[in-house]
Amino acid sequence: MQKREKVIIIGAAGRDFHNFNTFYRNRPETEVVAFTAAQIPDIEGRKYPPELAGELYPDGIPIHSQEEITELIRQYNVDECVFSYSDISYGDVMSIASLVNSAGADFTLLGTRNTMIKSSKPVIAVGAVRTGGGKSQTSRRIIEILMEMGLRVVAVRHPMPYGDIAKQKVQRFATVEDLDLHHCTIEEMEEYEPHVRRGNVIYSGVDYEAILREAEKEADIIIWDGGNNDFPFYKPDLMITIADPHRPGDELGYYPGETVLRLADIVIINKMDSANSADIQKVRENITLVNPNAVVVDAASPLTVENPSDIRGKRVLVIEDGPTLTHGNMKIGAGTVAARKFGAAELIDPRPFAKGRLKNTFETYPDIGVLLPAMGYGAEQIKDLEKTINAVECDLVVSGTPIDITRIIQINKPVVQVGYSLQEIGKPDLPELLGEFIRNQKEPNNAAGSNR
Repeated sequence: MQKREKVIIIGAAGRDFHNFNTFYRNRPETEVVAFTAAQIPDIEGRKYPPELAGELYPDGIPIHSQEEITELIRQYNVDECVFSYSDISYGDVMSIASLVNSAGADFTLLGTRNTMIKSSKPVIAVGAVRTGGGKSQTSRRIIEILMEMGLRVVAVRHPMPYGDIAKQKVQRFATVEDLDLHHCTIEEMEEYEPHVRRGNVIYSGVDYEAILREAEKEADIIIWDGGNNDFPFYKPDLMITIADPHRPGDELGYYPGETVLRLADIVIINKMDSANSADIQKVRENITLVNPNAVVVDAASPLTVENPSDIRGKRVLVIEDGPTLTHGNMKIGAGTVAARKFGAAELIDPRPFAKGRLKNTFETYPDIGVLLPAMGYGAEQIKDLEKTINAVECDLVVSGTPIDITRIIQINKPVVQVGYSLQEIGKPDLPELLGEFIRNQKEPNNAAGSNR
């Protein structure tokens, strides 16, 4: 029998599982001996279950920490390591590649042809050049426009399988109660809850072929709601990419954000209401440099604040979306903008009050500063978040997370919730562009113009 090439998939509980499912699962000539995990806590030490791994892997596949990569390559005599996670700088990607090569293995990046699944329904994909660019609010805006056209719209979210992986094969969320049914983490709720509160159905899980076939049964059109700065798992008929002028230049410096930018039919420059003109111009120039045929839409990210007068003169703790502050490297979010806009006297530093595993988060990401990331990848982290918030000596909590955090944890001080949405500035705008796209889909033999 021919020797099977041994492979490690380097990931973070998302793209890695998808790459395995679409490219490696049924390949008898290769053997995936392990996954490694980064970015997300508590993934290592588990297994990708045999129910999902397929007939070639009756015992499943172990998941190790990425820190063990060199030892694993030598232990299994690995031939190839496949890098399969997102929102990482080019320097860090190549540092990992050098580590892999020095241990004797090849370093591979899988592309769109081998990993995108074709849908029987039109797919509009939303991606971004960095985490925290505004994908979710853009997806919600697109869904709103399409529903006004009378279309049945179903969103499919990039994976976040932080619980029982086998049970998360296909997940459907239509109500807030579904979030509890699936034991969602805070990170999952931040993505799903805004959809279901607006009456949208959203799918997620692990096996994206199976997920797509279920979503197609109740949709006229599929919205791919991307994660981090990853490129879509489904072949898009229209690719919309979000660029963030708060991090100018990152659109050409982070993997695979530049891929997402190059794939774009439409690029939305978001947050223009809170960015400076020089940074906006730099983003425009970089879009033109790599994707001159893309249609560029200018947009703002206006805030909605419950009782904004409560903020004035108060010493506030600002809570922001966790991944945006950690591997997204953001120093500002909706909560921060609201606190400053409505006259907070002081932003209180949560670090002296950090409890449990939140201490480790601040040690791993020392540049977070005086903001509190809403870390909640499991029950222990959620409890540590609650203890930290309640220990902070402040007058008020300003929550910039997309969920009602008081539904999840008990907070011993007043909370002001900040929301945000996408608002186009001038023309072209999304109703115009989406209307043209839908008309093209209805005309026979007239495919949407795409850069792919």
